[in-house]
Amino acid sequence: MIDEIQVQNLALIKSASLAPCEGLTVITGETGAGKTALLSALKLLMGIRASADLVRDGENSLTVSGRFFGLHAANDNDEGSTSVPQMEFDDVVEDETVIVRQVTSDGRSRANVNGALASVKELAQIVAPSVDLCGQFEHQQLMKPSNHIRMLDVWAGDAVSSAREAYTQAFAAANSAAEQLELVRQASETSSAQLDEARFTLRRIDEVNPEEGEYEQLAHSLKISEHAESLARAAGTAHEALSGDNGALDALNAAAAALETGGRIDEELSALAQSLREAGYILEDVSAQARDYLDGVEFDPEELEYQQTRYSLFQGLLRSFGPRMEDVFAARENAARTISLADDSETHLRAAQQQLDEAERTLAQAADRLDVARAQVAPTFADEVSAIMARLQMGGAQLVCSSKRLERSAWTATSPSSFEFLYRPGSDMQARPLARIASGGEISRVMLAVKVVLGADDDVDTLVFDEVDAGVGGAVAVALADVIADLAQTHQVIVVTHLAQVAVRGQAHYVVRRSADQANPETLLAPVTNEARVDEIARMLSGSITEASRNHAKELLASFAS
Repeated sequence: MIDEIQVQNLALIKSASLAPCEGLTVITGETGAGKTALLSALKLLMGIRASADLVRDGENSLTVSGRFFGLHAANDNDEGSTSVPQMEFDDVVEDETVIVRQVTSDGRSRANVNGALASVKELAQIVAPSVDLCGQFEHQQLMKPSNHIRMLDVWAGDAVSSAREAYTQAFAAANSAAEQLELVRQASETSSAQLDEARFTLRRIDEVNPEEGEYEQLAHSLKISEHAESLARAAGTAHEALSGDNGALDALNAAAAALETGGRIDEELSALAQSLREAGYILEDVSAQARDYLDGVEFDPEELEYQQTRYSLFQGLLRSFGPRMEDVFAARENAARTISLADDSETHLRAAQQQLDEAERTLAQAADRLDVARAQVAPTFADEVSAIMARLQMGGAQLVCSSKRLERSAWTATSPSSFEFLYRPGSDMQARPLARIASGGEISRVMLAVKVVLGADDDVDTLVFDEVDAGVGGAVAVALADVIADLAQTHQVIVVTHLAQVAVRGQAHYVVRRSADQANPETLLAPVTNEARVDEIARMLSGSITEASRNHAKELLASFAS
């Protein structure tokens, strides 16, 4: 949900701020005042390509800032994608997300998310999934057929979810089985030279027979064995210096005793004596540990030779298969697998093929169940959307759900069939893809109907409608206003409108005006309430503010007052 958008130096906007409410926010104003500049600002936050033309004349850069709540970032992948890793946004997707986009007059762009630099692609992944722009010919969700099947599944809920989950799991299992078969086939085709190399690798490593962690332990113990004499000398010297005749401990004890004697007269010396006694405990402990270390040092020429020889063998393995021991173990595993597959290739090929065949049978059954589940709910979804379209006075227009089973090679992780919403202008007319609808007003109203049917199940939180009322008037205007008001019960809705019937339904109302300065025009944005809102509604009703139009405006506002 959008909490606030601040715009500076974008087109004719010098400075503007929009704080939409949770329900319906309406933006009105005369044609040419600059309402679409606000949508351009939102598009920049959603990650569209920036243009230097957007920067206000005479300024070095534009800045758009937005605060959002409850964003749910996701990869903007088509449904056909099965292997693109999900980007992580754990530090971004939280209760509050602040995004800043700056575009300079030479076209350079910078983005910032919660204080950290971000790419335009990341903006698209963070913001776009939660906001749908529904302008003329611009519907980022509805115009992509890959989104249609997701909308149907979201609306269908449990009626489809279990079948889809089973299909997704079966699809992944079949892909895994196919990959395993390919590995087995490649191994069965291993050349004699490759097989000889694998056998050499296995024999070479097994002759040393390294164990996990052995090399690191050997490197440590060998270092100690090679320097045993000097280590023993160091420990012995330290012990003697501390505890030998006239050693440090004797001197320290003598000093402590002297201070204790003086302490009978002055307590300050007693404190010094206590400090020396405490230091003495530490020295005694160090002396004892040095003695124990000295007693534990053993010089064994045979053990040293063994360690040196084995360490040399490890070094040879690292030179051949390293640079890390992990690489050595991986080389052995790969070599063993190659030999195993090659030695019994027919058995492995037969087993891998059987696994793939079984996985494909399971996948085909899951695909049938998923197609049936969707086919059972799709007509109801289409009927409900078409019913809303009828409320919008769209004549006999209908939404049609089209599905066609694809070739196996074209199946995706979400569907074995193509699926698309089609638009039928009349009962006797051919249904065509939504993207081919000529009228921007029609596509806007179809989107509106789809979103109303999805309701609270829709995973898009904010809907922004621009010119959804194009060419609309009379009873259609009232119906359109009613449907938008219904949609605002489940979504945050922002509408740029010329219809008073829509404007009076808003819980928040902003007016866009153009300054009177002809030489340096400026787009101004301000919320209107009370009498100022009455005047704006009156202007929308009659084109001018008169007593009659104000009275009419008051009646409309009163009829929808909460």
